[in-house]
Amino acid sequence: MPSYLISDLHLSPERPAIAAALERFLTKIAFDAKTIYILGDFFDAWIGDDEDEAFYLEIQTRLRAVVDRGVDVYFQHGNRDFLVAEAFATATGTKLLDEETVVTLAGQRVLLMHGDSLCTDDQEYQQFRQQVRSPAWQAQILQLPLAQRRMMAQQLRAQSSSMNAMKAEDIMDVNAEAVAAALSRNDVKTLIHGHTHRPAIHRPACDSSNLPTASCRYVLGDWEQKGWYLKADNERLELVDFEIEIEM
Repeated sequence: MPSYLISDLHLSPERPAIAAALERFLTKIAFDAKTIYILGDFFDAWIGDDEDEAFYLEIQTRLRAVVDRGVDVYFQHGNRDFLVAEAFATATGTKLLDEETVVTLAGQRVLLMHGDSLCTDDQEYQQFRQQVRSPAWQAQILQLPLAQRRMMAQQLRAQSSSMNAMKAEDIMDVNAEAVAAALSRNDVKTLIHGHTHRPAIHRPACDSSNLPTASCRYVLGDWEQKGWYLKADNERLELVDFEIEIEM
């Protein structure tokens, strides 16, 4: 039974086609899954586990249904859903992963990450990331009313889009030395991540003299016109895309 890995769906009520594509993925594509790994930015924004909007409750119900049929589902935080916590995990039956998690896929040890921490050339973003990942900051935000948090999430998304439009493309990609360091400290040769919205398979993992020649980096794509997933069976890792039906 294979494992499947996805990231960067950016689910929101404003994107019903992506929610429909997720349902298709869970029931038609990954019907034979043993394990599903969600590597962050599953939601376009997550304002806390007390979120009560019907759309998000329905997504939780869908995940619970997958778990109830015997699939292990793991969730890793992204830069949009870092407030996902234990109440969400309990409601859905999913298991939360550390920021850097090593698993065995296709007979090899593989490092799983969302990928935003590897974009070290974007110093402005890394400063923001350090702030929002602070337990003290998160506790303060979660004390605010839901309506206020929704407004803050909208403002942050708009601010992020505006700032990214002014940045050089290479700044928002992973840093070669950061990739090499992550592989080294976890003693692995293969990395799987999302975040950059640049689906590809890189051999070697990046342009760094510190990497073994056998290193490999799989980058999952974001779900827009296409959905992306990585399928792992006993023998290989395969990066796959499928068309998303966009209602006109």
